[in-house]
Amino acid sequence: MADGIPGLTLVHPLEGRRDALAAASVGTLLSLDLEAPVAAVDLRVDPDGSGPAAVGAAVGAALPARPDTWTALPSGLALRLGPDEWLLTSTTADPQDWEFHVDETASAHGGMAVDVSAQRTSVRVRGTAARDLLAFGCSLDLRPAAFPRGRCAQTLLGQAAVVLVAYDVDDLALIVRSSFAGYVADWLVDAAAEFQP
Repeated sequence: MADGIPGLTLVHPLEGRRDALAAASVGTLLSLDLEAPVAAVDLRVDPDGSGPAAVGAAVGAALPARPDTWTALPSGLALRLGPDEWLLTSTTADPQDWEFHVDETASAHGGMAVDVSAQRTSVRVRGTAARDLLAFGCSLDLRPAAFPRGRCAQTLLGQAAVVLVAYDVDDLALIVRSSFAGYVADWLVDAAAEFQP
């Protein structure tokens, strides 16, 4: 990350849209906030082997066993995105050190890990209208019974691929590639206008 290189400053990919997201928020009805950048590792390992358990032990918590679910890590999340793919995040790890640590463990079990920290960013969508807002541009059934706390899914929001994470009934996050983040932020601001008084 840039904070260790003189002359470079780490800037959130959506910093220029922070004020627009805040202005689109509507009290307890809807809140749109940028999440701080995190270390992120894309993990690929055979789900039927001992790799997931070994990586789980290395990162401090069991990886989720079912696709489209997440579990908490000591300082982040483990999201199971597919049969043999997980996205691991950490708010405290150095991305390069963490990627090496996870990759070393995964490699011993025929897997691999790649640092994707600079590739993704996230926006938190909270409030009683959070799911209604996202339903405008997402084809998933977002009712709490169908998409409860602990679920995640790769889907489209508008025209952009995102990972949707359900932290709670009124608390969700969108993890998006940095190259599409501006589009997603603008989409959220535009869709939030429906909830303005």
